[in-house]
Parts: sequence; structure tokens; C-alpha cells
Amino acid sequence: MPTTRPGPLPIRSIIVAIGAAVLVTACNETSDGPANDGPATAETGEAPDEATAGSADHPVPHEGGVPLPAGTDVPLPDLDTADVPLEDIVFNTFDGSFLRLSDATSQRIVELRDRIPPIERPRYVLPGDDDLGDDDLVDDDDLVLGYVATDGQPYAFPIAILNFHEIINDEFAGEPVLITYCPLCRSGIVYDRTLDGDELTFGNTSALFDNDLVMYDHQTGSFWWHVAGRALVGERAGRSLTPLPSSMATWDEWLGRHPDTLVLSSDTGFDRPYGRGDPFAGYQDAVDDGHRGFPGADASRQDDRLRDGEDVLGIVLDDEARAYPLRQLGDAVINDELADTPLVVVSRAAGPSGVAFDRRVDGQTLTFAADGDGIVDEQTGSQWTRGGRAIDGPLEGSQLDAIPVRSSFWFAFVASFPDTDVFDAEASDHQETGR
Repeated sequence: MPTTRPGPLPIRSIIVAIGAAVLVTACNETSDGPANDGPATAETGEAPDEATAGSADHPVPHEGGVPLPAGTDVPLPDLDTADVPLEDIVFNTFDGSFLRLSDATSQRIVELRDRIPPIERPRYVLPGDDDLGDDDLVDDDDLVLGYVATDGQPYAFPIAILNFHEIINDEFAGEPVLITYCPLCRSGIVYDRTLDGDELTFGNTSALFDNDLVMYDHQTGSFWWHVAGRALVGERAGRSLTPLPSSMATWDEWLGRHPDTLVLSSDTGFDRPYGRGDPFAGYQDAVDDGHRGFPGADASRQDDRLRDGEDVLGIVLDDEARAYPLRQLGDAVINDELADTPLVVVSRAAGPSGVAFDRRVDGQTLTFAADGDGIVDEQTGSQWTRGGRAIDGPLEGSQLDAIPVRSSFWFAFVASFPDTDVFDAEASDHQETGR
């Protein structure tokens, strides 16, 4: 049945709509909300041991997070040290307008910090737990950002919650982790919070660079560009965070791969309309039509190889970058190579979403094809889950190493990595699973 695509939205309307949606997070804070004013994991397809979920190590429900300093203890960024023009970083002032960093006073920079408040004390529960909150929060088709800790415990972060908070600082299995999401880029990425052995914590500047979230670290006040994972302004300008293996997926897909996952509860300490529909519904269509909510950077790359709002799975290895257009690929199993690393990318039309693995096992490079709800390697005939775990055949019990990915809109990924190439399905040997 044909659908009618909405026409482009005027930029002013987009800004007002976004400001109204996000202002909910600034106005409805409860008294018990966060007091904050101001080495690679494996994406396994195997559930943790039965003793893990609900164990002493993973009590259910349990509270996570790490202490964050008060806003008054966070230094201002060194504006004399910047890799980009200060006027290209713009603050959302939450009144339908914006303020350029070059025009912002120190007082205004501090006032705008964490107007979209990070979740400081996340609570994790089992699927189906009454404490999960709103019944409509994680329907089968709803998106989550998934991460598997080094001890094998999976975690799911519903986008319905991250839309209103964007940042979580936590520690899993002793590893400092940064959970991040930018609604304007549909970008979900998990980073290692350590840099040169120092543990960093992050907040939200309320600013954007090229319509992408700009974070700040509490230790130096430096400004960080989300999808690139690179500091733009301040003492740490030019430094980069290390992405960890993670994936955006529908709740049905993630739960199928990880039935013992823990889930971020909507009991966040904030009163937010998490289950009342997507406040950014329709924004992707506007982005596809060339409309974004805030001014872009002067040096922004206009790249029409893909639509601005194409959902891409971005992979960066040894300074080589490649984007996989998920809406174009649909359900597909892709054998590829990047920076001399043999990859298998499993793309799903639902979401859309995708995950990537190194396809070498014990020195042997495997070639994969679709096999029902999973995949199969042509060399041994072993059957694998879409989470990269061999469940039958000669390689049963083997686990593919997950590759860190960046899930985002095309415009944000190509802005962060302008030399990226785009996977060409027609010119490559890939296997479609059927649609």
C-alpha cells in the first residue's frame, strides 16, 4: 500500500520542535535526579552462565553509574586551543534559537551544561521485570543500543530513554565505559572512558558541531565531537576516544541474541515521557530532504553518495573508514575486507541495524552466507548465530571477535571521516538473506 512522504520542514520549525522536545528534560527533573549541574569487548551470541544474571556480580535490579563532579568543580574549556572555528560550534538554547561558542560567555557555557542531563545512577533490570517501567518502552521493533561487557554480561539501552539523556558513564566488569546517543544523528556508540591511563567522565555541553552532539569531559572541560570521538576544543583537542564493540538493534533482535541481557530501567530519577512516542519522529525524512535543525560547520562536506539520513554502519580500522548503507542492504550477510582485516557484516532490515565481526578463526579466514535466522561458513559448514557464535558443526563453541562500529546517519559519519568509502553492494560478493 503506497505511503505519503511528508514534505520538507522549514529549518525554523525543526529547531522549535527539537527545542520543545528536549526542554521536557530540563523542566521535569525530579528531586532524586542526578546531582550534576553543571580494552575491547566481545559481541557474543552466547548468554552468560545462569549464575551470572542475578548473581552477586550482577544483582537484579541493581544500580550502576560512577560519581560525577558537581558543575562548579568542572573547569571551563581552553578556548584558545581549538581544532575547529569556535563559531561552528553552536549551543541549543532551548528556546527555538542557538548561540555560537564564539559569542558565548563563560557564564552561559556553564548554564547550558547538562540541560539534557546524563543518567548518573542507571538502574538495570531483567526483561519483563515490572521495574522496567512503561509497557510500551521496549516493544519488539523498538531500537536499543546493545553492549556486551568483558565478563560476557549483555546490556541493552532503549533509545526511548537515551533520546532524553544521551550520555551514561558506567563501569562494567571493571572497564570504564561511556554510553552515548545523539538523536539528531541517530548515532549510538559505546566508548572506552580511559585516555592515557586516566579515567574520564563526560557531560553534555548542549552544543552541536555539524548537527552532532558535543560532549565535555569533567576533568578538563574539553569539548568532544560525538561520532568522531575526537576532542575539538580545550586541553585535549585532537585526542580521540576508543570505540568499543556495540550494536544498534531492535529489541526483538537483541533479546534473541542475548536472552539474559540486562536492560536500562526507566526508573532513572527523572520524570520523562519515555513511552509516549518518539519526539524525533519524522526528523529522518527532513534530514533526507537536506534539512537539519542547526547550522552546519563551514567546512561541512556535502556528499551525495548517500542520502543525508541514510542509516549507516560505519567501521574505522587503521585510519581506513567504510560506510555500509543499512537501508539499501536490508537483510544481508556481507563478506568484506578493510585495512587487511577480513570482515563479515550482518545487516538487518529491521531497525535497520547491523553488526560486524572479524571472520578469522584459528588462523583460517571464513566466508559466510545466510542460513535461516543465522549464518553458515562455507569452509566447515558450521552454523553460527547473528551474534557471531558457532552453535553447531566443527567450530561449535567458537566466537568471532566483534569489530567496533559507529551507527549513525550518513551525514554525521562522512563529516567525521570525510575520506570514507561506501560499500557497493552491486560490485561486491555478498549474500542476501531474503526480505
